[in-house]
Amino acid sequence: MPPSSPTTDKFKRYRARLRARGLRQIQLWVPDINSPGFQQELARQVRETENVPEDNEALDLIEHAGEWEE
Repeated sequence: MPPSSPTTDKFKRYRARLRARGLRQIQLWVPDINSPGFQQELARQVRETENVPEDNEALDLIEHAGEWEE
C-alpha cells in the first residue's frame, strides 16, 4: 500500500473531527443535467404536474413562503 499524502491525512483528520461531533458522511447522487435526454425528461415531468391542483397548491405555498413576516 502506498504511503498516504499530506492531503489524504488532512482529510482523514477532518472526517474524524466531524465523526467525533456526531456527523456521518454520505454520498449523494443527483441527476446529470448534461446527460442526453435530461431536458426531455424534465419537460415530461413538468407537463405531468402542471394541472394537478394539489401540486399547484403546494407550489403556491412555497412561492409565497418568502413573503411571510415573523
